Amino acid sequence: MNESGGRPYADAVVSSAVLESESPADIRDAVTAVIDNIRTVIYVERRKLEYIIAAKIAGGHVILADFHGVGKTSLARALAGSIRWDSEDMYADNVKVDRFNRIQCTVDLLPQDILGYNRFLGSTGEMIFNKGPIFAHFVLCDEINLLTPKTQGSFFQAMEEQNVTIEGKTYVLPDPFFIIATMNLKGVHLFPLPAPQLDRFMVQLSIGFPEADEEFEIIRQHGRTDGWADFNPVVDSGRLLQWKATVDEIEIHPDLVRYIVECVRRTRSHPDLEMPASPRTGVKLSRLARALAMIRGESHVSIDIVKEVFLPGVAHRLVPKDPAVSADEIANEILDSVSVEAVRAARRP
Repeated sequence: MNESGGRPYADAVVSSAVLESESPADIRDAVTAVIDNIRTVIYVERRKLEYIIAAKIAGGHVILADFHGVGKTSLARALAGSIRWDSEDMYADNVKVDRFNRIQCTVDLLPQDILGYNRFLGSTGEMIFNKGPIFAHFVLCDEINLLTPKTQGSFFQAMEEQNVTIEGKTYVLPDPFFIIATMNLKGVHLFPLPAPQLDRFMVQLSIGFPEADEEFEIIRQHGRTDGWADFNPVVDSGRLLQWKATVDEIEIHPDLVRYIVECVRRTRSHPDLEMPASPRTGVKLSRLARALAMIRGESHVSIDIVKEVFLPGVAHRLVPKDPAVSADEIANEILDSVSVEAVRAARRP
């Protein structure tokens, strides 16, 4: 270790060289190891884990709209626990951070309970900063729609800019930084998230209930006190940051970008939508598609991947005029109405 507590310089050079030489197959195999590791302690559909990891690598955040007790906390804990953290990872802007924090949201939670606050130390006359649980690499915000709008808004800056401002001072949050928020489907004292905040989540998913054989394994494993005894990290934190940078290298053909643009723009003329998709939608969708292609070992984005991520990446950003109409149905309708061949033909002279 060097004097600052970081990695030795030589080790850093070797690590960088290894990361730069990673092939698409290397990345695919490493991500598969993370998925397999998570699935040793929680049963989640592999495809949904791919979406969550792709969103994380793409620099986004995930919201899970689900019922109680389906494993949302275990999922977040297992994802964070699959990463091998170095000592230098545990500080951001001279503030000690945690690997994983869970915020249990309640109606009386205040912004300072999440972000932190300054405290006057009477014995010395100093102002001491008490960090909030937002200072972690992985944050589970459980039941986010129990928070009042003011407290929900405390996440805006953290999600968009990866920093927070407390009493006029801005603190940088750690990298990697990832929020998994859960949202109650039904209940009392709920404050629906406003469209601008939902727009900042890259993906909305539902874990759903397990199949019978999976539920059997859940009970058999987690009915014991040592269910997590053999769980260990499988990938270094530095690789997450390298993968995030590598997303930009994944090719997406201009015709696919035009296809994304056309699908997004169709939401703005759809008669059943009160709130259509914003320009941010296309940016997030493009990056999510590239990240998903990358973790599957591909060097470019296919039309199938774009179509695959359209629903989880777009539907939560749409607000139907009639609450009885499903945003998922509208998103699928739009997807079916746009042909990539027609988009390609339209640009020809």
